[in-house]
Amino acid sequence: MIVITAPTSQNGRQVLVDLLDGPEPVRVIARDPSRLPQDARERVEVVQGSHDDPRVVTEAFDGADAVFWLVPPNPRADSVEGHYLDFTRPACAAVGEHGVKRVVAVSTLGRGIAKNAGHLTAALAMDELIESTGVNYRALRMPFFMENLLGQVPAIKSQGTFYLASPGDRTLATCATRDIAATAARLLRDDSWRGQEGVPVVGPDDLSPDGMARVMSEVLERPVRFQEVSLADYKQTLLGYGMSDAWAQGMVDMAKAQNEQGVYDQAPRDAGARAATGFRQWCEEALKPAVLA
Repeated sequence: MIVITAPTSQNGRQVLVDLLDGPEPVRVIARDPSRLPQDARERVEVVQGSHDDPRVVTEAFDGADAVFWLVPPNPRADSVEGHYLDFTRPACAAVGEHGVKRVVAVSTLGRGIAKNAGHLTAALAMDELIESTGVNYRALRMPFFMENLLGQVPAIKSQGTFYLASPGDRTLATCATRDIAATAARLLRDDSWRGQEGVPVVGPDDLSPDGMARVMSEVLERPVRFQEVSLADYKQTLLGYGMSDAWAQGMVDMAKAQNEQGVYDQAPRDAGARAATGFRQWCEEALKPAVLA
């Protein structure tokens, strides 16, 4: 039995799709089962509730061999690390209680070097908490998600500009969520691995934001430029979206760590160890349809 948390999230829903055609039975934890695709609801076992609820994870992990773990965001949380750890503690107890054999979780690059790095530090603390249970564990270590750029489609369409709190000439490692899901599904199906390790999921490109703008321009057949945003302006924008000060500061600290600590420079140097989806392919298959819609 494979358990999927956050099955309607960007990552979780793709993991679910990748697993549906396999022979393994799948169970999902969903706050609102009606948000699951109809065909999925008919083919999986559903435990309704939140996966930070001890009762819910105790029920869901009963008889489970493997768990896909993802902490959902809470932009109103008063502590980023507190949110990650409080959300994960009930699952750790249930893993031990039910003898779950393997856990695969969405985490981040930067282990060993990320200091005061906001959401990155919180994700790495989550890793340590899960590892303390002794369960066989694979932390999927990702950089910047290409899909984050979809939130800037209106600015790309109207202004020909996208914005990040990053220098235009500094390489920013990226990955596509489809590759995260494919890696997670492969590990969840494979019952041969043991121990606790990180698994980088990093796309094949070494592009800076300026380089990303050039690729976008070519794919979209219109000029697209990159504009760096100051960390102070970035935080004010996030606060304007209704985020708590702690959550917004965590995002700022994460961006600062990306810029100054090189947390994403842990990407594998060997091209054969990189994920499959390149930035140009993603722009053609995901960004361009969104911009043209």
